Amino acid sequence: QVQLVESGGGSVQAGGSLRLSCLASASTFIPNTMGWYRRCPGKQRELVADVHSSGSETYAYGMKGRFTIFRDNAKNTVFLQMNSLKPEDTAVYYCYADHFDEHGYLVHFWGPGTQVNVSS
Repeated sequence: QVQLVESGGGSVQAGGSLRLSCLASASTFIPNTMGWYRRCPGKQRELVADVHSSGSETYAYGMKGRFTIFRDNAKNTVFLQMNSLKPEDTAVYYCYADHFDEHGYLVHFWGPGTQVNVSS
């Protein structure tokens, strides 16, 4: 069973930086897309950024420039470097991964979430 293990959340002042990491634990797991979503207080979960195994990246509007996503395919790990953090970036950040199973179906996996608090 695939588990996504997140780390790197915490509290920081506005303007600061954090780097989130997510490891997909199963050794035989080959992720198709890995990425990060977040749920801000009182809002629905939204995409932050994701990266395909080909290296193609997608960022939500307003994220690119402050946030950078990158992955280490050899280690099944995806990172989110967050710079110039703002109080409105306060959220629970969730790691996401998907892959095609033996039947060709796209299967989704989620991490438990890591809290990021940005104070003004």
